[in-house]
Amino acid sequence: MTNTDWDALPDTVRTFMTALDARHVDHVLTTLTPDAVVTDEGHDYKGHNDIGSWVATAAGEYTYTTAFTGATTTAAGVDVGQHLEGDFPGGVADLHYRFTLAGALISRVVIEP
Repeated sequence: MTNTDWDALPDTVRTFMTALDARHVDHVLTTLTPDAVVTDEGHDYKGHNDIGSWVATAAGEYTYTTAFTGATTTAAGVDVGQHLEGDFPGGVADLHYRFTLAGALISRVVIEP
């Protein structure tokens, strides 16, 4: 396991995180394999159509800010920490985005506390 700063993350991971925060569906999808799976709040979103719908609507009812809190890389992929503050229930959340890569693209993302 290696600690990694933002600039050292794979381009696809940085693009995914930035595009997800901005809800830019097309940019998120360019980072993913066609059969990618995203797990958020225990629900799996499979393939570009399902993931695109999730990106367009995820947490859309809330306003929040995000901050990168660190990352680690392993043989299996990348784990990115993100701190959120906003008007969602609880107002504060620390999330981990666990990325599995297939070459340069992302094949799986698991988002969890």
